Amino acid sequence: MAGSDEVLRRLRRPAGVRLPVLVPNGKGFEAARAAGAREIAVFTAASETFNRKNVNASIDESFARFAEFVPEALRDGVWVRGYISTCFGCPYEGAVDPARVADVARRLVDVGCHEVSIGDTIGVGVPSQVTDVMGRLKGVIPQTSLAVHFHDTRGTALANVLAALQEGIEVVDSSAGGLGGCPYAPGASGNLATEDLLYMLHGMGIATGVDIGQVAAASRALEPRLGHALPSRYLQACAPAPVAG
Repeated sequence: MAGSDEVLRRLRRPAGVRLPVLVPNGKGFEAARAAGAREIAVFTAASETFNRKNVNASIDESFARFAEFVPEALRDGVWVRGYISTCFGCPYEGAVDPARVADVARRLVDVGCHEVSIGDTIGVGVPSQVTDVMGRLKGVIPQTSLAVHFHDTRGTALANVLAALQEGIEVVDSSAGGLGGCPYAPGASGNLATEDLLYMLHGMGIATGVDIGQVAAASRALEPRLGHALPSRYLQACAPAPVAG
């Protein structure tokens, strides 16, 4: 997280755009607030083992930490998002009970989260699971509070997005070029690439307000800095023509 305060200070804030900052605890919230954050994100998991590996705390201990600063954030008018990892499978525990996901989601809303992102951390989910989990969640928290977060480890991320859309979910997480992943999720690939998501949505006639060309240009600018090609299929299919020597 080193340098994240400087990143936030340098970002422009277009009208209507949220810039949520990951906040693990009260100290993190104070740092985010000092840097000017008006949106924060807290995170936990649907499996105990992963949560302990990721944040060195049980799920209940995570919620005890949230209680130390989320009420203050809400009083200050800060928008709060909650993330739940391992909602479709855990690298340590295997299958995850959808009822556990629903319980954690309800607790996040009870804490005060305005939005809850349901994550497939290791990319094992399939569309039928998404339909099942989203259907259960809509009976527990408002549909308008739900978002989805898919990794494309096994090539099912876009199919899972489509299943979520069919359940009425309108908020989808993605990352430029497909960057991301987690050191505590062995074998997991990066997040769903923003370019791939935009290509599908725009092709379906769904307006996003996001310029796919500008996102692709930003992703391409990252590749030489990282020293490897990004996993975005859109970038691979639309690679710039080679310059003649």
